[in-house]
Parts: sequence; structure tokens; C-alpha cells
Amino acid sequence: MAKSMTGFGRSKYENEAREYTVEIKSVNHKYCDINIKMPRAISYLEDSVKKVVLKNISRGKIEVFINFNNYSAKGKNIHINKELANMYIQELKQLANCTKINSEISVTEISKFPDVLTIENIEDEELIKEELLMTVSKAIESLIYMRQQEGDKLKEDLKSRMNEVLEKINKIFENSTGLVEEYIVKLESRIKEILKTDIVDKQRLAMETVIYADRCSIEEEITRLKSHVAQFLELLENENVGKKLDFILQEMNREINTIGSKSASLAITDLVVDVKAQLENIREQVQNIE
Repeated sequence: MAKSMTGFGRSKYENEAREYTVEIKSVNHKYCDINIKMPRAISYLEDSVKKVVLKNISRGKIEVFINFNNYSAKGKNIHINKELANMYIQELKQLANCTKINSEISVTEISKFPDVLTIENIEDEELIKEELLMTVSKAIESLIYMRQQEGDKLKEDLKSRMNEVLEKINKIFENSTGLVEEYIVKLESRIKEILKTDIVDKQRLAMETVIYADRCSIEEEITRLKSHVAQFLELLENENVGKKLDFILQEMNREINTIGSKSASLAITDLVVDVKAQLENIREQVQNIE
């Protein structure tokens, strides 16, 4: 079913003191534009995150915010540079002898000197990738759910508006059925008035009537409009139809403009204006559909 392009999703995952938080928000966009903000420590996973997003979302401006904290001891290794520590000790002993001060040195004090004690992070990249992408997927599920809820509301609104359009199209057709007969009466009356006679050239009158009927006929446009309405309503039940719906609306505008240019009836002209206004409202709503 049709989904909105507007939504928000959030997911959080913790395991062995590794903490992941993913937030995703989306708004309408002509294409799929993805922007990812994540810590530098796991920036190597950006392409993997983007692939997961593209697999589930086809349109919209997508912003992904990722936070990652690793408080786990797993993957961490404490390294003591013993050679450097001995150098510190020897230098300190010499200093003590020269200055005749206490030469007692504790291990704790030595460990505080630069580069004596270091913590190496040997992270399990595959494990972090698995946990992060799982969190991203859950955030996307939350986003899609919200987009579906919004899409349901849009669908009902669009159905209502398109049914109103169909009602006005039917009224346009009803108003067009007697136009030719009305034209014949008016033309014959006008000829008699101008020529001051009751005698009318029936052959010429018939020719003018055929020309007028051909010029003002809107049956083809009405048929195509009804077909477009049916297509529009059917597509609303499918996914990823935003571009198709927009194309159908363009075709409907073309047909209704043709009807407006052909019609000499004020009633039809008023209905054409109403239909065009409603189609514009529908087009604005369609811009939010994926």
C-alpha cells in the first residue's frame, strides 16, 4: 500500500557494554537522498548502513544518526612497555643519586609516565557490524511503520478527493449531452433574426452543426479521465507509486484543460475550474507519497 515519505524511527541496542543508538528521519524528496552521521570509529560501516536503507526505502530525504559507545573489556588489550619503564627507572635513580633524595619508586608512579601503559583496542569488526546493522534495521522498521500509518491517512484523503473529481466529471458529461441540440436551436433562431425570414437552408445548418459537434465533443476526454481516475485509485493500493500517481495527474490535467478549451458552456467551465483546483490539491498530497 502507498506509504508517506515522512516519518521517524529509533532503535537502541546494548550488549556486553557496547551501546548502539540509531535514529532515522525522512521527508519528501524526488529521489532517495541519504545522509549518514556516525562516529569516526565505525565510519567504515557507512556503506553497509546505506545499503540496508536503500534495500527498504526507495524515495525520500533520509537522515541517519548513529551513536556508538564501547565500554566493554572485550577487544581491549593492556600493553606495558617494559623497556621504556626501565629507562625511566634508571634515569630516576641517577637523578636520586645526584640530588641525594629518596630513590624509592613505585610501580604505580612509573605507569603514569607517557607511553609506559597503553590500552589497545582490537575490536571485533564483524561483531560490531552485525550488531549495528541489526539496530539500523529495527530503526528502519519503526520508520516504515510510521510512514505506513501516515500513508493510510493520505490514501483515504486522496480517495475522497478523487471521488469528488469523478462526480464532477460525470456532471460535465451530463451538461455536455444537450449542447449540440441547444446550438442548433440558437443558430437557427439567429439566422432567422439576421435574414428576417423563416426560411433556413437546412443543408447549411446541418453542415454547421456537424462542424460544431466535432469541435465541442468531449466524449474521448471524459472516457480517458474516468480511466485515469480508476488507475489512480488502483495504484493507491500498491507500494512505491508516488511517481506513477504524479504522471497520471499530469495526464488528467491535460484532459481537463482540453475540455475547458472546447466548452462554450458556463456550467461546464465552472466544473472544469473546480476539477483543476482539486487536482492541484491532490498533486500536493501526492508529493508526500513514496
